[in-house]
Amino acid sequence: MKAVSDTLNVPREIPKPRSYSAAFWRGSREERLLVQFDPRCGKYQFYPRPTSIYDGRRGLEWREVSGEGAIFSFTIVRRAPPPFRGSEPFVIAVVSLDIGVNVMSNIVHCDLERLSIGLRVRPFWAPLSNGDNLLLFQPDPLQ
Repeated sequence: MKAVSDTLNVPREIPKPRSYSAAFWRGSREERLLVQFDPRCGKYQFYPRPTSIYDGRRGLEWREVSGEGAIFSFTIVRRAPPPFRGSEPFVIAVVSLDIGVNVMSNIVHCDLERLSIGLRVRPFWAPLSNGDNLLLFQPDPLQ
């Protein structure tokens, strides 16, 4: 079995939260996934934005979600530029969360043989130097 790199040793740039993304990053400090919800449309949206992608209006709510979902698509990176050079292979995936939004991130703690579209995943929080955590995904151990 060949494991993909978890990329946890790659130096990451510290996020610079904007007013409309600060709640997401505050939640990450406690390993809580907060996602914007439009109460008028009854739908979630990700990544954080100042207005709804559905009606263009303000008034979004932040709701905590499990972060569970399935891999929608992925690529295995075998050659990478700095700072990821030397951490290959690693996986970049689009994960469809059960709440109906897609998140692009890395998949960690996964053997290449296990990696597949439809694989159930859950959040893995990678610590950053400022106390925030970066949202990554790992296979659901119950699958």
